[in-house]
Amino acid sequence: MDEPPVLAAIFDGLGMGEDGKLWGGEFLLGDYRRYTRLGHFQPIALLGGAQAMREPWRNTYAQLRHYFDWKRLQNDYADVEIMQLLAVKPLATLDTMLAKNLNSPLSSSCGRWFDAFAAALGLHADRVDYEGQAAIALEVLATPVFAEEQPYPRAWDIANGTGLKVLSWQGLWQAVLNDLQSGTDKARIAARIHHSLAAETVDVLNGLSGQTGANSIVLSGGVFQNRLLLEAVSEQLRQRGKTVLAPQRYPMNDGGLALGQAVIAGASKS
Repeated sequence: MDEPPVLAAIFDGLGMGEDGKLWGGEFLLGDYRRYTRLGHFQPIALLGGAQAMREPWRNTYAQLRHYFDWKRLQNDYADVEIMQLLAVKPLATLDTMLAKNLNSPLSSSCGRWFDAFAAALGLHADRVDYEGQAAIALEVLATPVFAEEQPYPRAWDIANGTGLKVLSWQGLWQAVLNDLQSGTDKARIAARIHHSLAAETVDVLNGLSGQTGANSIVLSGGVFQNRLLLEAVSEQLRQRGKTVLAPQRYPMNDGGLALGQAVIAGASKS
């Protein structure tokens, strides 16, 4: 139980962090006894709380409203399908919730990030029947052309907030909206979104590896059930000389939590 610490990208729907906030897109350094949070996705409001998990369009609106001036966006992209869909939603109510901090907790969730982009491409935008449905649809859409595509240039930005790396996605949203407006095939947009997330993940992990000296990297959480993402990140990290670890004999998502808890409990007694 005295193994050296490993880096980890833990991407999932959401869970309560040690600071009382909702996590889900995290970069950690840890061993069997302790961990340190080194970075995370830009926290974005879950408009309606749990309702944001059932209605992906809420996440799209929250992302766009966070990164852009909404009135200008409406004017510049009025003919884009997702903008037309959002125009008939109760946005004034959501704006009031945001202004008064009512039922709109911030979350760094990667799962909701996927929901937002899936809805932007018209995939289960109004409602999902189960968590992850929109993200699965986005992966399925991207798969046939994934090998032909590349990340969007300047799709992400990394800021240092309270000592942590905070991943911002304004550039990616701008690129996606431009592609939607120009009529680019949605499968290609979906593939570029996946490539951008993979490239950003590798970029962050490679940098943190240099800072911490940790060359073993864990990829886990329900989002990494996405084969395109898992294989792209794993391959690029291995090309950089990293050892990549991912669950194989136990579930990648919540089903693996009990095992981890048992191992940590055992280590604390040794």
